[in-house]
Formats: sequence, C-alpha cells, structure tokens
Amino acid sequence: MVYVDDAAIMHRGKRRFHMTADSVQELHDFCAQVGIKRCWWHSGSKYPHYDITGPQREAVLLAGGTAVTCREFVVLAKKLT
Repeated sequence: MVYVDDAAIMHRGKRRFHMTADSVQELHDFCAQVGIKRCWWHSGSKYPHYDITGPQREAVLLAGGTAVTCREFVVLAKKLT
C-alpha cells in the first residue's frame, strides 16, 4: 500500500507532502506509474520517502494511495529503513 501525509510544508512557493509505501519497490513502481520522478526520492533521509506537490498528492490518492497524518506517516516510513 502507498501512503501520503498531510504535511503541507511550504517549499519554493508550493505545498509539499511526503509519500511512502509498504516496500521500497512498491513505492518506486507506484511513482513511475503516476509520473513522479525518481529524483524526488530521499533515500538518505532519516525516513526514506518521496517529496511530492499538492497536485501529485491528488494523483496518488486518485490512483489508490492512502491519506495518513504526519504522525502515521513517520511510523510507516520507519519500516523502510
């Protein structure tokens, strides 16, 4: 399953969100399916994830992603480390 949080962090004039999944492969495959570039993958961060914009978040949700809170996101993303 793929998850997106509700962070809405402002960065360069756009709201940004975080995206993770139950496995790294599932996450990369899903991102490729919805057109999210691999360069937005943060493998070296504390919790591996993609940063995505608001419109990308909507596309992820329409494609079957699950909305979660920021707190829930951290718990899920920790599983990928």
